[in-house]
Amino acid sequence: MTELTNKKISEIRDGLKAKEFSAVELTSAYIEEIEKAEPLNAYVFKTPQQAMEMAKASDQRIAKGEAGPLEGVPLGIKDLYATRGVHTQACSHILDGFKPEYESHVTSNLFGDGAVMLGKLNMDEFAMGSSNESSYYGNVVNPWRRSGSSDDLVPGGSSGGSAAAVAAHICAGATATDTGGSIRQPAAFTGTVGIKPTYGRVSRWGIVAFASSLDQAGPITRDVRDAAIMLGSMAGHDPMDTTCVDAPVPDYEAALTGDIDGLRVGIPKEYHMDGMSGEIEALWDQGKEWLKSRGAKIVDVSLPHTKYALPAYYIVAPAEASSNLARYDGVRYGLRVNGSDIAEMYENTRAEGFGDEVKRRIMIGTYVLSAGYYDAYYAKAQKVRSLIKNDFDEAFKDVDVILTPTTPSAAFAPGEITDPVEMYLNDIFTVTLNMAGLPGISIPAALDAKGLPLALQLIGKPFDEETLLKTAHVMELEAGFTARPERWW
Repeated sequence: MTELTNKKISEIRDGLKAKEFSAVELTSAYIEEIEKAEPLNAYVFKTPQQAMEMAKASDQRIAKGEAGPLEGVPLGIKDLYATRGVHTQACSHILDGFKPEYESHVTSNLFGDGAVMLGKLNMDEFAMGSSNESSYYGNVVNPWRRSGSSDDLVPGGSSGGSAAAVAAHICAGATATDTGGSIRQPAAFTGTVGIKPTYGRVSRWGIVAFASSLDQAGPITRDVRDAAIMLGSMAGHDPMDTTCVDAPVPDYEAALTGDIDGLRVGIPKEYHMDGMSGEIEALWDQGKEWLKSRGAKIVDVSLPHTKYALPAYYIVAPAEASSNLARYDGVRYGLRVNGSDIAEMYENTRAEGFGDEVKRRIMIGTYVLSAGYYDAYYAKAQKVRSLIKNDFDEAFKDVDVILTPTTPSAAFAPGEITDPVEMYLNDIFTVTLNMAGLPGISIPAALDAKGLPLALQLIGKPFDEETLLKTAHVMELEAGFTARPERWW
């Protein structure tokens, strides 16, 4: 890792302003590091020429005193985001060769603020997965390894490429998406910071849909300050997305005051799960003490419908996925596998184009939406969703944020979990936020006995990312987590 690629976004901003280095020098350093990091398989498409052109334009704007908030900052873009004229395939075979003629709202905002695109990042196919083992382009490898071991580990999913790239310092920050924990879980597995904003805070326009009522875009970064900076650029009203709120975007970085005196922190008793790692429990207790030492008040709260969140999620999400993915038929774009008639062409294209996990979720979703089962499954899951949201509404009458673990364990090895239900349990602490539309952030807080990152999650009130980030910043300071993966690639 070079000195330049070690710099955080806030340090890049200050260094470019002070003319300690140029955007071109910085981008060149990242391009060099990306080539060395091929064993991680974090990038599915690299854009070095475009990155250098964007960096040159940034240097020109800096020289004129016209620098944007992210001027010259090299970012990786999850393959779910539409990037004009550049590979956008949701890491699926069925979107082979697709290059959109439009730019997503989020990437438009980022590039408008001066960010530089290094390339498109690997992910679970159509964002369906918790380990980044379902990508058509192969597994992403976690930069972290267990102490004394050379065995590969998963980086989490679906934003595994984003998390691995940030942890390996082959981008300064990355875009990601979260439908049931796909920002926070990979951030936890890689020792990075990942924030899922409130549903509607960031536009979904130009992001390939998985489950439209659950999906939300956010950043993965190296620290909380960088997350605040990136979120400030990503967020904002978009008339192209009717679910995107028309509300001012606060100065999130200004919220990082370090003062949480009097803050009320909720601890939900239902998150004490059977079989949870003792190290996770101990870290959770340590997190409470860190916040108490800064003047926060710890309050016990109850979220009684938590136990129903995961099964309800795995009805709602596949149902919406089966509807959203019906558009991929081989007619208009992407893969086409011919047949004797149009119906057989549809069947052949979808059979060959979708991977096993995507097929599994489409089949589940189609089943729960079918006649005779809609009321028994989908309608009931939506009612449970309302109860989960009501639980949070009640809890937030007494607290300002809620503290929980992010994941029930540290990163695991590829192939270690083969049972889909066991894999889904990785999202047990994260799916509730998506069901309720709430913001959440994962903060790396410690290493386990095998030298792997463990993280804590903070949950905030709707559209109160400021308090969430302020609290996360304090926890980050108290945890003092500075560990980085030992370079083996």
